[in-house]
Amino acid sequence: MEIFRDTKGFIFDLDGTLIDSTNVWADIDEKFLGDRGFEVPEDYMQIISPMGAYRTAVYTIERFNLKNETPEDLVNEWFEMAKVEYHNHIKCKPFVKDFLQKAHNRGIKMAVATSSDRELFIPTLERENIIDYFDDIVTVGEVERGKEFPDVYLEAAKRINADVEESVVFEDILTAIKGAKTGGFKVVAVSDPKSENIQEQIKKTADLYINSYREILLVL
Repeated sequence: MEIFRDTKGFIFDLDGTLIDSTNVWADIDEKFLGDRGFEVPEDYMQIISPMGAYRTAVYTIERFNLKNETPEDLVNEWFEMAKVEYHNHIKCKPFVKDFLQKAHNRGIKMAVATSSDRELFIPTLERENIIDYFDDIVTVGEVERGKEFPDVYLEAAKRINADVEESVVFEDILTAIKGAKTGGFKVVAVSDPKSENIQEQIKKTADLYINSYREILLVL
């Protein structure tokens, strides 16, 4: 497959791309906003997914006029709600482990580029026995801008010593796919329930769209 020709680096988003965590965050959003008398807007998850926890908290306070709460309050509440699931229940998406093993056998360097928090996802990667596949992990908190921009992917490529032209980004969110594309990366879009309503836009933007990693196991 042309997209994988001469590839030296894979850069993976985490939530919704490598691990099946979408329902966890949907439940957290529903409970958090519901407790404050709001329904979850249809565009909310798409907007916040590339941001990182602190920027999401600032956005949420502004959008819902939560004047009596601080970003730190929101981040702590979300973290406590998510911790049990990440530490004990969230699993890899189907065929992820097979794909990572095959990429590793080919000598492809791999990194994670995520908006999530290390304290949440490191136990998941360890429990699922995939953490050793990754040569580095970069979070949006370590770069200047969120996933609307290519910063986190450029940093990940730098850390694994792979040129942009030699790297492929795996993402599930349209905003993040666009951010990676502006950096010159080839992008594989991974199907996830939170993006079903804009699936056609994602297909048009990404270089390749997959419903499952099984589809690309044989061509890697």
